Amino acid sequence: MGHFCEVCEKGMMSGHKVSHSNRKTNRAWAPNVQRVRVLVGGTAMRLNVCTRCLRSGYVKRALPTKSTVEA
Repeated sequence: MGHFCEVCEKGMMSGHKVSHSNRKTNRAWAPNVQRVRVLVGGTAMRLNVCTRCLRSGYVKRALPTKSTVEA
């Protein structure tokens, strides 16, 4: 699973980890991406969506299928 949102295309960010002695080493930040079932053009698809897009309502969640409800 890639660390990017398929709705807003938010991806990995890079920067420095800074120690107490101010030494800098490279590091990366990944967005909070969830794999959810969403409606795209009336059909349910699984997409990698960041939590900000979910919270802001940029995607419409698909209803769960019967097999996932019974389990």
